[in-house]
Amino acid sequence: MTRWGFWAAALLAMAGCAQPEPRYVVGNPYRLGGVWSYPQEDYALSETGLAEVMSLPVLGRQTANGEVLSAQSLTAAHRTLQLPAIIRVTNLENGRSMLLRVNDRGPEKPGRILGVSPRAGALLGISPGRATQITLTLEAELSRAVAEALPSHAPPPIAIAAAPRPAVLREELPPLPGAREAPRLDVQPLPSAAPFTEVAPQRRGSVAPLPESVTQTTPRPGQLLVEAGQFSRRDAAEAVAVRLPGARIGQQGRGRNASFRVTLGPFAQVPAADFALEQTLAAGLSGARIIVE
Repeated sequence: MTRWGFWAAALLAMAGCAQPEPRYVVGNPYRLGGVWSYPQEDYALSETGLAEVMSLPVLGRQTANGEVLSAQSLTAAHRTLQLPAIIRVTNLENGRSMLLRVNDRGPEKPGRILGVSPRAGALLGISPGRATQITLTLEAELSRAVAEALPSHAPPPIAIAAAPRPAVLREELPPLPGAREAPRLDVQPLPSAAPFTEVAPQRRGSVAPLPESVTQTTPRPGQLLVEAGQFSRRDAAEAVAVRLPGARIGQQGRGRNASFRVTLGPFAQVPAADFALEQTLAAGLSGARIIVE
């Protein structure tokens, strides 16, 4: 090996040893698996759907928020949640429930709300290659704590100079007739205001692993539905239902609080729900999803 080859190899080795910096991110809209997703902060998320075990072909890859992807960590991928976030995931088919840390984007396959690491899948009883019914609830207090412990994409400090102080001219006048002159006070002039720097608050800290604590609850498997959308007006729901053979309209609430939901199903098997979702997406309803009821 030449001397230049030796130094190139050394630099590559040093780069490989560089530790990533986990950070708090929300992110921009992106397209994955043919479907657009729109990340946003949501500390009240609760949803049902299908989860799968993530395949990890490249161990050591960085996640969307700069952590190291690991098959043994209790982590998960979600399409829109802020990263990181702590969620409680319950396998509806066997009742196992535990906390996971969302630190990546995914899953790629439409109709899946969550991808879990191999270790998390093993503890929850989610077999690789098989979609499993779950509920997902965000733990708001824990999620805010982990978010505040990490740096975020903050803008650079902005130097703000104080406004210039104009000179003030004064003139000594004699007291008016009959007026008593008060004793003179020794007033010191205010010092000139110095420029200051306004810095956005930074979140600092490290990634703490979650405990492998599994709670056993009662299994509650449900039916699979494809939800094409929810609307505040019945005529809007009807316009969508007409485009989907077999679609049904359900009403929730009354009066001004009424909403109208367009669904397909129920489906006994996941492949049937996947096919119905594929047809719904092809009809231009990009917000369609598979839910469990």
